[in-house]
Amino acid sequence: MALRHRLEGFGGTLPAMPLAAFFLAAFVAPFAVLFWISLFRSADFRALGVDQYLKLATDGFSIGVLGDTLFLGLCVTAVCLLLAYPLGLVYIEGGRRLRGAILFLIMLPLLTSTVVRTFAWIVILGREGIVNNAMLATGLWERPARLLYTWGGLVVALAQIQLPLMALPLINSLLKLDRSLIDAAEGLGASNFRRFRTVILPLTLPGAVAGGLLVFAASTTAFITQTLVGGGRIVLMPLNIYQQAVGVQDWPFAAALSIVFTLCIVAITWFVNAFAQRRMGAVHAP
Repeated sequence: MALRHRLEGFGGTLPAMPLAAFFLAAFVAPFAVLFWISLFRSADFRALGVDQYLKLATDGFSIGVLGDTLFLGLCVTAVCLLLAYPLGLVYIEGGRRLRGAILFLIMLPLLTSTVVRTFAWIVILGREGIVNNAMLATGLWERPARLLYTWGGLVVALAQIQLPLMALPLINSLLKLDRSLIDAAEGLGASNFRRFRTVILPLTLPGAVAGGLLVFAASTTAFITQTLVGGGRIVLMPLNIYQQAVGVQDWPFAAALSIVFTLCIVAITWFVNAFAQRRMGAVHAP
């Protein structure tokens, strides 16, 4: 009987085996190779050790770049969250045509290459770009402002590019929200902000967390946008890894940077997800 249950359990997981094999081939195996490369003490690949990780631990520049990259992901996630909630609330309150228009506008950036959208932001934020020309024409600015190659410009560009990853899961959670709960809170005299804080936000937390984790992971690893919009004045982990691997030809140190960077993102994702699960369990507890 026990053997039968085991076979039935194995049969239930059998359809997922091709996906698991693809995951092992596409992620785990390259990650293992990368970890093996990071164990070489020098770029000549002669001796093994943990020298690269000790070098990273004492390298203030790389530690600072790692912190800046994670902070960038946090900033972009916060901006996307602030933009996605009003957009989602308008979506669920709107009619059929308005919903179709909002969904089209959300999906439209996904149909365009990230490179194209990044170059569009270079045109918008440049010294002779759309924003500077508009502000100079209206007299609000006396001289062109430096918007490109700045932290603010990079956050705005990444937020626009990654916004669909936040908006779609959040809208899905809002659509599943029981409208009677909002009506009950309104009937009890709760203000708009109180209804949002006590009813909408806790019940749509799964969508917000899912979208936030997607945006965080995508924005911290967005090499193209970080490099083009941030330029050489803003050095983040993807650019730092590229410079160590291609510029300096120090592949073991670049591999160590990649391993630590990946583990940091995975650890943050796991911690946020675990915290959100506990919060959602507390909300749905009787």
